[in-house]
Amino acid sequence: MKSPTPPLSDIGYRVQLYPDGKYRWIYEVKMLTNPSILFDVYKVLAISFIVVWLFNITIISCAGSMSLDSLWGATWVLLLILLGLFVLGYVAYFFVAWYYGWKYIVVFTMDEHEICHEQAPQQVKKARKLSALTALAGAASGRPGMVGQGLMTATHTKSTSVLANVKHVVPRRWMNLIKVNQLFDHNRIFVPDEDFDFVLDFLRQHCPKAKRR
Repeated sequence: MKSPTPPLSDIGYRVQLYPDGKYRWIYEVKMLTNPSILFDVYKVLAISFIVVWLFNITIISCAGSMSLDSLWGATWVLLLILLGLFVLGYVAYFFVAWYYGWKYIVVFTMDEHEICHEQAPQQVKKARKLSALTALAGAASGRPGMVGQGLMTATHTKSTSVLANVKHVVPRRWMNLIKVNQLFDHNRIFVPDEDFDFVLDFLRQHCPKAKRR
């Protein structure tokens, strides 16, 4: 007979093995001093910029009008847009951090098969309210993309990585972060200083396909 899952009130801030054979802990990411989430936002913006830039360059090349002037003309406008998005992204991040009480609270569950990153229940409620506002704003402005983004955020509050499929285990000790990356899924594992080496070694031992960095 399996041991029951412990209630959230029994889970502490240190990594601990529970009777059901799983390790659990809670981590509070201080959003103003730990920039890991903001870095992910900026990474997505930068990748979007590169994709759009390459698309424009391809069109110019196919039209046979490629030159240094046309290359710069296709680049500087996008750079200005990217700069604006970076500023807007920071403002939005600051607002979300304030709305969350300056902390992103996560519950982690780990065993030899998988590791799960799940928002704390009190923040799931806030995330759904914020996503509903995003969806309503998108509908009011006639932007279906914002509607879809809001609905997706409302339902995506949990991320699970199957350790057998993990391709990279990337430690970022100064941010108390271990990146656990599969082919189409990038998980973020936050660990307190005292347990960082234990969790990192555990993941490396149970991710046979992972490349170390």
